[in-house]
Amino acid sequence: MRIILLLMLSLIPFGVQAETVKFSDGRYYRIDLPDDLSTARVILGLHGGGGNPDQFARSSGLSNAALRLGYAVIYPAGTGRIPTWNVGYCCGQAQRNQVDDIAFIDRVIADAGARFDLDVRRVYLTGMSNGSMMSERYAAYRPLQVAAVVGVAGTMDIASDRLRGPVPLLAIHGTADQNVPYNGGSGPRTRGNSNFVAVDDVVRAFVAASARSLQGRAIQSGVVTRTDYSTQRGVPWVSLIKIEGGGHVWPGGRRTFREPRSIDATHEALRFFAQHP
Repeated sequence: MRIILLLMLSLIPFGVQAETVKFSDGRYYRIDLPDDLSTARVILGLHGGGGNPDQFARSSGLSNAALRLGYAVIYPAGTGRIPTWNVGYCCGQAQRNQVDDIAFIDRVIADAGARFDLDVRRVYLTGMSNGSMMSERYAAYRPLQVAAVVGVAGTMDIASDRLRGPVPLLAIHGTADQNVPYNGGSGPRTRGNSNFVAVDDVVRAFVAASARSLQGRAIQSGVVTRTDYSTQRGVPWVSLIKIEGGGHVWPGGRRTFREPRSIDATHEALRFFAQHP
Protein backbone atom coordinates (compact mmCIF):
# COMPACT_ATOMS: atom_id res chain seq x y z
CA MET A 1 0.00 0.00 0.00
CA ARG A 2 2.79 2.41 0.85
CA ILE A 3 4.48 1.77 -2.52
CA ILE A 4 1.20 2.44 -4.34
CA LEU A 5 0.68 5.68 -2.37
CA LEU A 6 4.20 6.90 -3.14
CA LEU A 7 3.66 6.15 -6.82
CA MET A 8 0.40 8.11 -6.83
CA LEU A 9 2.07 11.04 -5.10
CA SER A 10 4.87 11.04 -7.66
CA LEU A 11 2.29 11.59 -10.42
CA ILE A 12 0.94 14.78 -8.85
CA PRO A 13 2.58 17.90 -10.33
CA PHE A 14 4.88 19.72 -7.91
CA GLY A 15 3.19 22.78 -6.41
CA VAL A 16 0.21 22.49 -8.76
CA GLN A 17 -2.83 24.71 -8.47
CA ALA A 18 -5.23 23.41 -11.10
CA GLU A 19 -8.35 25.33 -12.06
CA THR A 20 -10.95 25.10 -14.82
CA VAL A 21 -12.29 28.35 -16.29
CA LYS A 22 -15.59 28.23 -18.19
CA PHE A 23 -16.83 30.95 -20.51
CA SER A 24 -20.49 31.89 -20.99
CA ASP A 25 -20.61 30.13 -24.38
CA GLY A 26 -19.60 26.81 -22.82
CA ARG A 27 -15.99 26.80 -23.96
CA TYR A 28 -13.33 26.37 -21.29
CA TYR A 29 -9.71 25.87 -20.42
CA ARG A 30 -7.76 24.21 -17.64
CA ILE A 31 -4.80 25.99 -16.08
CA ASP A 32 -2.08 24.51 -13.84
CA LEU A 33 -0.24 27.12 -11.82
CA PRO A 34 3.13 27.03 -10.04
CA ASP A 35 3.55 28.42 -6.54
CA ASP A 36 5.28 31.60 -7.74
CA LEU A 37 3.32 33.46 -10.41
CA SER A 38 5.49 36.58 -10.43
CA THR A 39 8.04 35.12 -12.86
CA ALA A 40 5.94 32.40 -14.49
CA ARG A 41 6.14 32.02 -18.26
CA VAL A 42 3.08 30.55 -19.96
CA ILE A 43 2.76 27.39 -22.05
CA LEU A 44 -0.40 26.46 -23.95
CA GLY A 45 -0.85 22.72 -24.52
CA LEU A 46 -3.40 21.75 -27.18
CA HIS A 47 -4.92 18.27 -27.16
CA GLY A 48 -5.32 16.15 -30.26
CA GLY A 49 -8.57 15.33 -32.05
CA GLY A 50 -10.87 13.45 -29.70
CA GLY A 51 -8.85 14.46 -26.66
CA ASN A 52 -9.44 17.03 -23.96
CA PRO A 53 -7.40 19.14 -21.52
CA ASP A 54 -7.25 16.54 -18.74
CA GLN A 55 -6.40 13.72 -21.15
CA PHE A 56 -3.57 15.69 -22.74
CA ALA A 57 -2.18 16.74 -19.37
CA ARG A 58 -2.09 13.08 -18.29
CA SER A 59 -0.74 11.58 -21.51
CA SER A 60 2.01 14.15 -22.06
CA GLY A 61 3.05 14.70 -18.45
CA LEU A 62 3.64 18.31 -19.43
CA SER A 63 2.57 19.94 -16.18
CA ASN A 64 4.62 17.56 -14.03
CA ALA A 65 7.81 18.80 -15.68
CA ALA A 66 6.85 22.38 -16.53
CA LEU A 67 5.59 23.42 -13.11
CA ARG A 68 8.86 22.39 -11.52
CA LEU A 69 10.56 24.87 -13.85
CA GLY A 70 8.16 27.66 -12.90
CA TYR A 71 5.88 27.63 -15.96
CA ALA A 72 2.11 27.99 -15.87
CA VAL A 73 0.42 25.55 -18.26
CA ILE A 74 -2.89 26.28 -19.97
CA TYR A 75 -4.89 23.53 -21.66
CA PRO A 76 -7.67 24.99 -23.86
CA ALA A 77 -10.51 22.71 -25.00
CA GLY A 78 -11.64 22.19 -28.58
CA THR A 79 -15.27 21.95 -29.68
CA GLY A 80 -17.70 19.20 -30.62
CA ARG A 81 -18.82 15.85 -29.23
CA ILE A 82 -15.40 14.57 -30.31
CA PRO A 83 -13.38 17.71 -29.50
CA THR A 84 -11.30 19.08 -32.37
CA TRP A 85 -9.65 22.27 -33.63
CA ASN A 86 -10.40 24.01 -36.90
CA VAL A 87 -7.11 24.19 -38.76
CA GLY A 88 -8.52 24.79 -42.24
CA TYR A 89 -7.96 21.40 -43.84
CA CYS A 90 -8.89 19.47 -40.69
CA CYS A 91 -10.58 18.41 -38.35
CA GLY A 92 -14.05 17.13 -37.50
CA GLN A 93 -16.93 19.29 -36.32
CA ALA A 94 -14.69 22.30 -35.65
CA GLN A 95 -13.69 22.40 -39.31
CA ARG A 96 -17.23 21.77 -40.58
CA ASN A 97 -18.60 24.58 -38.40
CA GLN A 98 -15.71 26.90 -39.29
CA VAL A 99 -15.00 27.58 -35.62
CA ASP A 100 -12.68 30.55 -35.12
CA ASP A 101 -10.15 28.86 -32.85
CA ILE A 102 -7.58 31.61 -33.40
CA ALA A 103 -9.98 34.02 -31.69
CA PHE A 104 -10.69 31.46 -28.96
CA ILE A 105 -7.00 31.07 -28.11
CA ASP A 106 -6.69 34.88 -28.11
CA ARG A 107 -9.52 34.93 -25.56
CA VAL A 108 -7.96 32.20 -23.41
CA ILE A 109 -4.60 33.98 -23.29
CA ALA A 110 -6.16 37.35 -22.44
CA ASP A 111 -8.44 35.86 -19.78
CA ALA A 112 -5.67 33.87 -18.09
CA GLY A 113 -3.39 36.89 -18.07
CA ALA A 114 -6.00 39.10 -16.41
CA ARG A 115 -7.50 36.49 -14.09
CA PHE A 116 -4.22 35.10 -12.73
CA ASP A 117 -1.96 38.12 -13.22
CA LEU A 118 0.31 36.32 -15.68
CA ASP A 119 2.68 37.83 -18.22
CA VAL A 120 1.13 36.67 -21.50
CA ARG A 121 2.83 39.06 -23.89
CA ARG A 122 4.84 36.16 -25.35
CA VAL A 123 3.63 32.60 -24.79
CA TYR A 124 4.83 29.13 -25.77
CA LEU A 125 2.62 26.66 -27.64
CA THR A 126 2.73 22.93 -28.08
CA GLY A 127 0.25 20.29 -29.14
CA MET A 128 -0.32 16.76 -30.32
CA SER A 129 -1.73 15.85 -33.77
CA ASN A 130 -4.68 18.19 -34.46
CA GLY A 131 -3.41 20.23 -31.48
CA SER A 132 0.00 20.44 -33.14
CA MET A 133 -1.63 21.80 -36.30
CA MET A 134 -3.52 24.36 -34.23
CA SER A 135 -0.37 25.41 -32.35
CA GLU A 136 1.52 25.97 -35.58
CA ARG A 137 -1.43 27.76 -37.17
CA TYR A 138 -1.77 30.11 -34.22
CA ALA A 139 1.95 30.85 -34.38
CA ALA A 140 1.60 31.63 -38.09
CA TYR A 141 -1.19 34.14 -37.46
CA ARG A 142 0.17 35.57 -34.20
CA PRO A 143 3.99 35.58 -34.51
CA LEU A 144 4.37 38.54 -32.14
CA GLN A 145 2.41 36.69 -29.47
CA VAL A 146 4.39 33.43 -29.64
CA ALA A 147 7.91 32.96 -28.25
CA ALA A 148 8.26 29.43 -29.69
CA VAL A 149 6.12 26.51 -30.85
CA VAL A 150 6.60 22.75 -30.63
CA GLY A 151 4.46 20.56 -32.90
CA VAL A 152 4.22 16.79 -32.32
CA ALA A 153 2.71 14.49 -34.97
CA GLY A 154 0.81 17.21 -36.81
CA THR A 155 1.44 19.63 -39.68
CA MET A 156 -0.36 22.88 -40.50
CA ASP A 157 -1.68 23.82 -43.94
CA ILE A 158 1.14 26.11 -45.11
CA ALA A 159 -0.53 26.63 -48.50
CA SER A 160 -3.47 28.45 -46.89
CA ASP A 161 -1.90 29.68 -43.65
CA ARG A 162 1.19 31.71 -44.45
CA LEU A 163 3.51 32.68 -41.63
CA ARG A 164 3.18 36.38 -40.93
CA GLY A 165 6.51 36.60 -39.15
CA PRO A 166 9.38 34.58 -37.71
CA VAL A 167 8.63 32.02 -34.97
CA PRO A 168 11.02 29.37 -33.61
CA LEU A 169 9.73 25.85 -34.33
CA LEU A 170 10.54 22.37 -33.08
CA ALA A 171 8.79 19.64 -35.07
CA ILE A 172 8.70 16.06 -33.73
CA HIS A 173 7.34 13.37 -36.03
CA GLY A 174 7.62 9.63 -36.66
CA THR A 175 8.15 8.19 -40.12
CA ALA A 176 5.56 5.44 -39.53
CA ASP A 177 2.74 7.82 -38.56
CA GLN A 178 -0.41 6.42 -40.20
CA ASN A 179 -2.68 9.30 -39.15
CA VAL A 180 -0.60 12.25 -40.32
CA PRO A 181 2.00 10.75 -42.69
CA TYR A 182 5.51 12.13 -42.44
CA ASN A 183 5.66 12.69 -46.20
CA GLY A 184 2.20 14.24 -46.36
CA GLY A 185 -1.09 13.15 -47.89
CA SER A 186 -3.51 10.72 -46.26
CA GLY A 187 -2.62 7.60 -44.30
CA PRO A 188 -4.43 4.35 -43.49
CA ARG A 189 -5.76 5.89 -40.26
CA THR A 190 -6.44 9.43 -41.50
CA ARG A 191 -9.97 10.54 -40.62
CA GLY A 192 -11.99 12.54 -43.10
CA ASN A 193 -10.62 13.75 -46.41
CA SER A 194 -7.60 15.64 -45.12
CA ASN A 195 -4.55 15.81 -47.35
CA PHE A 196 -1.80 16.74 -44.93
CA VAL A 197 1.33 18.76 -45.63
CA ALA A 198 4.69 16.95 -45.40
CA VAL A 199 6.76 17.60 -42.29
CA ASP A 200 9.79 18.77 -44.27
CA ASP A 201 7.65 21.38 -46.07
CA VAL A 202 6.47 22.86 -42.77
CA VAL A 203 10.05 23.00 -41.51
CA ARG A 204 11.16 24.78 -44.69
CA ALA A 205 8.34 27.31 -44.32
CA PHE A 206 9.43 28.22 -40.78
CA VAL A 207 13.07 28.43 -41.89
CA ALA A 208 12.12 30.75 -44.76
CA ALA A 209 10.03 32.97 -42.47
CA SER A 210 12.91 33.38 -40.02
CA ALA A 211 14.58 36.03 -42.20
CA ARG A 212 17.85 34.82 -40.68
CA SER A 213 20.97 33.20 -42.03
CA LEU A 214 20.53 29.72 -40.60
CA GLN A 215 22.96 26.84 -40.82
CA GLY A 216 21.50 23.34 -40.98
CA ARG A 217 23.15 20.39 -39.26
CA ALA A 218 21.83 16.86 -38.89
CA ILE A 219 22.92 14.37 -36.22
CA GLN A 220 21.68 10.78 -36.10
CA SER A 221 21.54 8.70 -32.94
CA GLY A 222 19.79 5.36 -33.16
CA VAL A 223 16.33 5.85 -34.65
CA VAL A 224 16.44 9.61 -34.11
CA THR A 225 17.74 12.16 -36.60
CA ARG A 226 17.90 15.68 -35.22
CA THR A 227 18.31 18.53 -37.68
CA ASP A 228 18.96 22.00 -36.27
CA TYR A 229 18.82 25.19 -38.30
CA SER A 230 20.82 27.47 -36.05
CA THR A 231 21.75 31.13 -35.87
CA GLN A 232 25.36 32.28 -35.88
CA ARG A 233 25.25 32.15 -32.09
CA GLY A 234 24.48 28.44 -32.33
CA VAL A 235 20.89 28.70 -31.08
CA PRO A 236 18.54 26.39 -33.04
CA TRP A 237 15.79 28.57 -34.53
CA VAL A 238 14.08 25.66 -36.29
CA SER A 239 14.61 22.04 -35.28
CA LEU A 240 13.28 18.74 -36.58
CA ILE A 241 13.34 15.48 -34.63
CA LYS A 242 12.61 12.65 -37.05
CA ILE A 243 11.91 9.27 -35.44
CA GLU A 244 12.44 6.31 -37.74
CA GLY A 245 9.56 3.89 -37.29
CA GLY A 246 7.77 6.22 -34.87
CA GLY A 247 3.99 6.28 -34.91
CA HIS A 248 1.23 8.75 -34.10
CA VAL A 249 2.15 9.34 -30.46
CA TRP A 250 3.61 11.82 -28.01
CA PRO A 251 7.08 10.25 -27.61
CA GLY A 252 7.90 9.44 -24.01
CA GLY A 253 4.28 9.85 -22.92
CA ARG A 254 1.70 7.23 -22.15
CA ARG A 255 0.72 4.62 -24.75
CA THR A 256 4.22 4.49 -26.24
CA PHE A 257 5.15 1.00 -25.03
CA ARG A 258 5.17 -0.35 -28.60
CA GLU A 259 7.17 2.56 -29.98
CA PRO A 260 10.90 2.53 -30.75
CA ARG A 261 12.96 3.88 -27.86
CA SER A 262 13.64 7.45 -28.89
CA ILE A 263 13.11 10.74 -27.08
CA ASP A 264 10.85 12.38 -24.50
CA ALA A 265 8.76 15.01 -26.29
CA THR A 266 8.00 16.90 -23.09
CA HIS A 267 11.68 17.17 -22.20
CA GLU A 268 12.53 18.26 -25.74
CA ALA A 269 9.77 20.88 -25.77
CA LEU A 270 10.88 22.42 -22.48
CA ARG A 271 14.50 22.45 -23.60
CA PHE A 272 13.52 24.21 -26.84
CA PHE A 273 11.42 26.77 -24.95
CA ALA A 274 14.36 27.49 -22.63
CA GLN A 275 16.51 28.30 -25.68
CA HIS A 276 14.00 31.03 -26.62
CA PRO A 277 13.39 33.01 -23.42
